[in-house]
Amino acid sequence: MRVIPVIDLKSAAAVHAVRGERERYRPLRSEIVAGSDPVQVARAVRKALELDELYVADLDAIAGGPANLAIIAALAREARVMVDAGVSGVAEARRLLGLGAARVVIGTETLTHQAALKRLRAELADAPLVLSLDQRAGRLLSPDPDLARLGAAEALHRLGSSGVREVIVLDLARVGSGSGPDLALVRELSARFPEVELLAGGGVRDVADLNALAEAGAAGALVATALHSGAIGRDELRALG
Repeated sequence: MRVIPVIDLKSAAAVHAVRGERERYRPLRSEIVAGSDPVQVARAVRKALELDELYVADLDAIAGGPANLAIIAALAREARVMVDAGVSGVAEARRLLGLGAARVVIGTETLTHQAALKRLRAELADAPLVLSLDQRAGRLLSPDPDLARLGAAEALHRLGSSGVREVIVLDLARVGSGSGPDLALVRELSARFPEVELLAGGGVRDVADLNALAEAGAAGALVATALHSGAIGRDELRALG
């Protein structure tokens, strides 16, 4: 089970994400690091938790603003980062890879059209692209109306033909909510798409949730609040299978 710490970037700071209500996000408060400097957060995660992989969501770029490129480059020097910066085009993906991103996340929230992912995969055949099925309370987020009306399984069936083999299942309404992950959806997707490596995001509270996700078929989980609150620490992570 891969445990992947999350850093949400907004206005050059690491912020605490709660239920996808981005206008209400505030600078991160953590038990393992003082302040909200993203690079210091990355270093603290590596030192305190012995984790060297990060998921970075550039909320400014996702909202259509300028990307935090210098911070992303700095984080890429600290850890293996997968970055969601609202990418839907080849040039944007290449820019992130050039900054040192280990993986580029293509989220349905900003994917302009289903064909855009196929173009990315075709023009960047060897690039490490990760598809993110972005949801809010179980409803798929997408500017493409044909995608937006689909459930997560149907969307993955359509988009999976692009050849992407690593997929994030993220429900923004569960992020920072303490409500637990969507085990039923992970179980469904794992059964229908056994060739896909699933990463679950949103709602992880403790190591019991991580174990439940592994049993449901997830290969990993994106985690933030539980790491910074101390609910999941180094000892718990070492005990994971």
